[in-house]
Amino acid sequence: MKNILKVITLVCLVYGFQSCTDQKNIPVVAPVPPVSDQGWTFESTPMWEDDFTNNGVPDPSKWSYDVGGSGWGNNELQYYTSGNNVGIVNGNLVIQAKKENMEGRQYTSTRMISRGKGDWLYGRFVVRAKLPRGRGTWPAIWMLPSDNGYGTWPASGEMDIMEHVGYDQNNVHCSLHCSAFNGQRGNPKTSGKIIPNSTTEFHDYRIDWTPYSIKGFVDDEQYFEYINENTGFTTWPFNRKFYMILNLAIGGNWGGAQGIDDNIFPATMEVDYVKAYKLVE
Repeated sequence: MKNILKVITLVCLVYGFQSCTDQKNIPVVAPVPPVSDQGWTFESTPMWEDDFTNNGVPDPSKWSYDVGGSGWGNNELQYYTSGNNVGIVNGNLVIQAKKENMEGRQYTSTRMISRGKGDWLYGRFVVRAKLPRGRGTWPAIWMLPSDNGYGTWPASGEMDIMEHVGYDQNNVHCSLHCSAFNGQRGNPKTSGKIIPNSTTEFHDYRIDWTPYSIKGFVDDEQYFEYINENTGFTTWPFNRKFYMILNLAIGGNWGGAQGIDDNIFPATMEVDYVKAYKLVE
């Protein structure tokens, strides 16, 4: 009797499997085409801006502060204060790094953020700045995702409009980080450009961010491009909102790779303006 049941069960399984296989129509998955360049343009009037015209403190309706001395994922040595190291002087934002002890750190500085007050999906972003001089400084003008919709760094992306390290004087960088390409892997998408007077004169640092690509510029001269190949968020998490960051780090994995010259302090990064222009759909 048991053998008969086994035979019946086997026959049912075979015919059932064959029936399911015969009836199922498995579709052919076509490759996803890359995003095409639509020749996007940008509005001529900023949708968000800060010209830092009023002396005093930065506008609290546009800026907040990241505070602390955790090393910020890069073994940085400064403690970021909640506004003690920043002010507006003669129409320029001045971020000042000082050699002083605070909360177990030997340096203080500022990291300003627009999160919740300036968050954007696509656009043209221009920051006119004069960079600090001196070994150990690491100023940055950059953008992070307003939410980690694809996961924590680097999965949700990072866009570096400008980075500069003091031991490599006048060599500015535009870079992107994502799951597939990032600093931890040692393969970020990046380009550098020599600006001979980056620490003595103001320059426009800019990215143009569209669904097709992210391009980096200095004074309207392009020197970086990263194209969306439409292969998913591991290579293109840049389809969600990002916010602006202005900061001056001291030391760290990159900024402190050749040590810190304590004779440079106080060190300052000055910003003339920040402007965000809307993408024309």
